[in-house]
Amino acid sequence: MDIQSKAKKLIEMIQTAPVEWKPLGEIAEVSAGNSAPQNSAFFENGIYPFCRTSDVGRVHHSINFYQIQDKLNDIGIKGLRLFKKETILLPKSGASTLLNHRVMLTIDSYVSSHLATIYRNEKIVLAKYLFYFLSQFDVNELIPDKSYPSLKVTEIAKIKIPIPPLEIQQKIVKILDKFTELEATLEATLEAELALRKRQYQYYRDFLLDFNNRIGGGIADNYKGRLKDVVWKTLGEVALDFGRGKSKHRPRNDVRLYGGSIPFIQTGDIKNAGHIIESYTQTYNDFGLKQSKLWKKGTLCITIAANIAETAVLGFDACFPDSVIGFVANPKETTSDYVEYLLSSLKMKLQEKGMGSAQENINLATFSNMRFPFPSLPEQEKIVAILDKFDTLTHSISEGLPHEIALRRKQYEYYREQLLAFPKAA
Repeated sequence: MDIQSKAKKLIEMIQTAPVEWKPLGEIAEVSAGNSAPQNSAFFENGIYPFCRTSDVGRVHHSINFYQIQDKLNDIGIKGLRLFKKETILLPKSGASTLLNHRVMLTIDSYVSSHLATIYRNEKIVLAKYLFYFLSQFDVNELIPDKSYPSLKVTEIAKIKIPIPPLEIQQKIVKILDKFTELEATLEATLEAELALRKRQYQYYRDFLLDFNNRIGGGIADNYKGRLKDVVWKTLGEVALDFGRGKSKHRPRNDVRLYGGSIPFIQTGDIKNAGHIIESYTQTYNDFGLKQSKLWKKGTLCITIAANIAETAVLGFDACFPDSVIGFVANPKETTSDYVEYLLSSLKMKLQEKGMGSAQENINLATFSNMRFPFPSLPEQEKIVAILDKFDTLTHSISEGLPHEIALRRKQYEYYREQLLAFPKAA
């Protein structure tokens, strides 16, 4: 019998199972963590985990020693309470998504006072059963003032918990553990596949664009004799337009510049893009456009500040600031696609040129004397075609990964809610 069939059978069983609803405070100890030591010396060379709300927000289901960033030393733990493993942690303040985030300690740990702690009475309720129930309980029901969302331990202790026999709790936990395991396995498998595809893509990209030290054998045999056709030129020599973006108005964050229909690309948008920029987070209005410059679709964007040497090709007309260089290819010499792949393979070398300054950056002059390899246009087209295929495959896996995980999580949440939907007391 598969896991879904077992879950459906158990759902039918719990409809007639004896259950008693009890306040959380009667079946578990509900309290808060410790105030964080203010002396930074208490964290020097620390070995004892001190779990904070930020740690809880980064993980799902459980938290281990290595996922807790801060560690206290022997002096730092004096007077603090140590919470046992299997203690459930629940944020007491923050955004609604954070307030509804739960994790369980897998190790004994010290805990911040910004977290509520819940430790079950093992004679009445299983730790994981309690965790799964609290994971689907919306604590926003306990918050009277939505403008300042926060929870009190006394209110958390009032949450009503359905308590079926321990045997039923064990069966529920076993099924939900299996769904959790399937989700984790899928996530690990997809991430491993994505990592493999990225390594393959980077290998062939760097191989195809390395005109100095080409190795022999295998795929290299298909590229013998190409070196004689390579010409080394600066980007300015193969461009119709090559210069920094514009954002003349000061201050740059003037709200009058924004909110229109003209895409305004920033360094973060370029870093987060693949080969092609397909989305943006900010827009200019007509006033913003007048003090800037509109670059056409197909322009290569190169970051020279903040995120150094990130590259991507515009998928639409857009403006960008002077922390970005725009490259418009001369079609008789090259294409933006070829140059983007070329620069991405040299990113580490370009980034090294920006290190050592107070603010790590490079500038337009960095490229003035740098020469890059340009084989014949047909050869460039072959390289781009190969790398486009790798990019498409990697991109499809990257997009599919969160989608597949979301579907698995949705399935888990459905069965979790059904398995914990005990009839309310009359």
